[in-house]
Amino acid sequence: MGPLQLVVLDMAGTTVRDQHEVEACFAQAAAATGLQATASRILAAQGQAKRAVFEQLWLEQLGTAAQAEELTACVDHSYQIFQDVLETHYRTQPVLPTQGCRELLAFLKSRGIRIALTTGFYRKVTDIILHRLGWDQGLDAQYRGNEHAIIDLSIASDEVAVGRPAPLMIKKAMQVFGITDPQQVINVGDTPSDLESGRQAGCRYSLGLTNGTHTREQLAVCPNDGLLASLAELQQLLEKELVLT
Repeated sequence: MGPLQLVVLDMAGTTVRDQHEVEACFAQAAAATGLQATASRILAAQGQAKRAVFEQLWLEQLGTAAQAEELTACVDHSYQIFQDVLETHYRTQPVLPTQGCRELLAFLKSRGIRIALTTGFYRKVTDIILHRLGWDQGLDAQYRGNEHAIIDLSIASDEVAVGRPAPLMIKKAMQVFGITDPQQVINVGDTPSDLESGRQAGCRYSLGLTNGTHTREQLAVCPNDGLLASLAELQQLLEKELVLT
């Protein structure tokens, strides 16, 4: 196992504070378009590509006998409303980093460890969030950061063929940085799909955060390499590991 080269971090609920606001936006879009979706069902889908979640829920509601045109029209309508609600939220409401996030990012940069932010969001709303936080500074047209940037890479779910829980965003980050060994990568997120993507990628650790959208009890039933109370606790873990390697 070589030295740690890359830490992959989810956005909403992991690096960006989220008190279930995204779920509320999703529920609002579902209710406005006639989609039946319970709070627990919406929570279970957090971290996944949002359009894919609408497709799955509408298919469940309409049944497999539904015409393709009807399914597409329903999904398009719900997803458009969701985009409008979500973008308005992130443009108008406070956007803040999670506990210990700023310190962790600075720590990783100081150690020369690459930072990739991945998300179930699409690029447009990802850019809104990055800009509100000032994390877009130093990013080029491919969303790769220069030496002065706060992060080294941003990847949105609509920039890979399949979003989480598939590992493609992690693999894309590895490819960008020329990393071939997933044991040199740590993945961190606050949802079951985050944890599963890291497991499928073969990361050294796929770690869960319990101060995001899911509780410790909810994440404990998912395969994981550790559950942390905050990114401050992650920094403490990394400080110990880097001393040992």
